[in-house]
Order: sequence, then structure tokens, then C-alpha cells
Amino acid sequence: MQEPLRIIFMGTPEFAVESLSRLVEAGCNVVAVVTMPDKAIGRHHDTLQPSPVKQYAVAKGIPVLQPERLRDEAFVEQLRALRADLQVVVAFRMLPEVVWAMPPLGTFNLHAALLPQYRGAAPINWAVINGETQTGVTTFFLDHDIDTGRIIHRVAIDIGPADTAGDVHDRLMHIGADLVVRTVRDIEAGTVAAVPQEQLAADTVLHPAPKLFRENTELRWSRHTAATAANFVRGLAPYPTAWTTLLTADGRRTQLKLFAATADADGTTATAAPGTIATDGAVLRVATAGGWLRVAELQLAGKRRMAAADFLRGARLDGARMEETPQ
Repeated sequence: MQEPLRIIFMGTPEFAVESLSRLVEAGCNVVAVVTMPDKAIGRHHDTLQPSPVKQYAVAKGIPVLQPERLRDEAFVEQLRALRADLQVVVAFRMLPEVVWAMPPLGTFNLHAALLPQYRGAAPINWAVINGETQTGVTTFFLDHDIDTGRIIHRVAIDIGPADTAGDVHDRLMHIGADLVVRTVRDIEAGTVAAVPQEQLAADTVLHPAPKLFRENTELRWSRHTAATAANFVRGLAPYPTAWTTLLTADGRRTQLKLFAATADADGTTATAAPGTIATDGAVLRVATAGGWLRVAELQLAGKRRMAAADFLRGARLDGARMEETPQ
């Protein structure tokens, strides 16, 4: 009887836990987990919080490795000693060649997009921000350049017009876990026929999916139509969220996070300057470069998340506007 593949799993967040748990439930031989070091939290950073993947692995009695540096020789030797046949990566760091090239059957990654589209750290968010109606998950073998290796399998899903990045994340987490198990089984059976991404790139519009920072999550009203602003908001919801600055008539500035918004249903074109606020006390609208954005849910800095109608009951917006950060 053939010995089951010895698998090392690498991942950190909840998205990765679903794939790891599905492998364990399928009876795969996960000999170790590699995840991020425990994170210091609390006011004084005196409490260490393990990653979701570590929490699951510890509960299941799976050995856990938490290297500070993936090139550290002691860590590399630990990996070699585990004699893994295959490594599976889901939502983890970029691996050096000494790590990804180690197992005889290679290392494959689960990517939350239909490669070669949306290479990068935030593929789910950027697909929604760009108004895509379809995305998916891809398993592919790692090689020298990020997200460019040979494709093993892809599974597509539709993105609904009201779907947030959080909605898409949750669906892909479950579909991706199924695909991880399927990919392991196919590698085990020797039935994989991986396809170079270059064969698909010619017929695909390639989009970057860079990591999200404060600078690229600000809603810049002068650069959006109402429709693209609505996509921007849902593509960053519920995390890290789109944000803007509320400038009051007396010059005070307060950051606002935007959790839900839609293009104004009447389809009118905003004639006011982008960032102009219009409200009747019940509805909050903001002018974009093309149309009005109707804000449905928001959060003032230091306050709770609330419906726009609740915000308006206590807000003084005469002469106020949304301001863009100078560049």
C-alpha cells in the first residue's frame, strides 16, 4: 500500500484555516504547519496572539513552525527533517526558492483569483473595486516570480452587483478549500497537467492587485463616477474599508469610513464640485466626478459603525464637504 503524501501546510488567516481543516478531514497526512510568529497585541503589546492557523493546528495536535525569517538556516533544516513530499500554501508570505523548491512534488499555492488575472496581495478586493462580474480561485505551482507559476486548476464564481469583498472572500474560502483537496489528490495520483500562464495571458486582460494601504484606500471623489465609487466602497468592505475626510464649515477634519454606498438611483449627474454633500436630513449624498453617491453606512473616527440616517440625526453638515488628501 502506497504511503500517503507527507504534506507541510503554510498559511496564517481564517481563509487558510478552511483549506487546512478540509485537508485534515479528508485524511491527508499534514506533518507540520508553518505560520507567522504570534502577534503582540494589547495597549502595552504584552499579550501574544497566535494566528488562526496556529490555533487550529494546536487543537489538532499538528506540529507548528513559526520562523521570523524564511531563509533562516535553522528553519530550513527543520523543513528538511520533516521530509515533506509536497507543500501547500494558502494566504502566506512569499517563499524563497530554498523553501518552495524543497519537496520532490513541489509547492503549490491557492490564489483567490483566476490567474493570470489579479496577481498580487489583494486579488479579491481589486476584482470587486474594478467592477468584475466574475472571479475565482486558482491552484498553481510556485516558481521564481510571484503568482506566475504553472496553473493546476481554476474554478470560477460570479460576483453579484451588491457583493462586497467580504461576501466574495467567504465564498472563495470554501470553494478554494475544496480545490486544495482536489489538487492534492490529483498530484498524489500523478494526473496533473499544469499549464503555463503564458498560454492564458494572451486572451486575458491582466490587472495588478497590490497590497492595500491607507494611500490607496482613500475615496478620491474627483476621480470616480458614482458607479465606480460604489464599487470602490464595496471592494474594501468590511475591511480595510474605504475612507474619506469630512471637512466642516469651521475647518474641523474627521475621518469617515464608508461601509456601504450605491450610485444614486435617479441617475442624475452631479453638477456640484466632487466632494459636495447634499442631504435632506434622511439621505446622505456626495457628488463625484459623474453622479451622486448615496452613502448608506459609515463610521466616524472613534465612533461606532452606523446607518447614514442615524449619523445625520446628530450631524451638522451646513457648509461641510468631503475633502481629498493633497498629493
